[in-house]
Amino acid sequence: MTGVPASAAGEAGRRPVPGAKLGAAAVNQASLWNIANILTMIRLVLVPGFVLLLLADGGYDPAWRAWAWAAFAVAMITDIFDGHLARTYNLVTDFGKIADPIADKAIMGSALICLSWLRDLPWWVTGVILGRELGITLLRFWVIRYGVIPASRGGKMKTLAQGTAVGMYVLALTGALATMRFWVMAIAVVLTVVTGLDYIRQAVVLRRQGLAAERAAR
Repeated sequence: MTGVPASAAGEAGRRPVPGAKLGAAAVNQASLWNIANILTMIRLVLVPGFVLLLLADGGYDPAWRAWAWAAFAVAMITDIFDGHLARTYNLVTDFGKIADPIADKAIMGSALICLSWLRDLPWWVTGVILGRELGITLLRFWVIRYGVIPASRGGKMKTLAQGTAVGMYVLALTGALATMRFWVMAIAVVLTVVTGLDYIRQAVVLRRQGLAAERAAR
């Protein structure tokens, strides 16, 4: 016997614990600072540093280009690990969903634009790659009410090829390596176009299925 009326005990069980809302808010606030988001923020911070290193001393000093490559390589490595950590350890946050693709496009876009500005890479290559990335992003928003277009194996190969090719162009390569980077970039451009067309096909199919489901539900 506790001597406490059952109704009182029930009210006590339902009564909010002082500071509970504050504690929940603190947990949500802390979840932003997980390792996956920190890696994404490091990648964002690396973007201006990478640009400064790549364009230092006119943009043609091999030493500065090597440092720029190191910054680019770190950014690409964090891109691999932050998504893996977020999915594996359930660290996915709204911030990560927004910041991760921004960081990816910022580092790749800045590299392509700088390389074209330095006349190391044709502007049409930069236009094709950045146009594809922007187009697919808009396409995802266009069909998001019907579902999400998943990342394909071809898309992952495209990302790897682009990262490798751009990294080789960032370095001041000569001779056979300079020739090799041309072909690696050619492969990256082909994969960029092919996977872009495949995403368009998936988006059209997804939208048709969604519209058909809406009509059937009426």
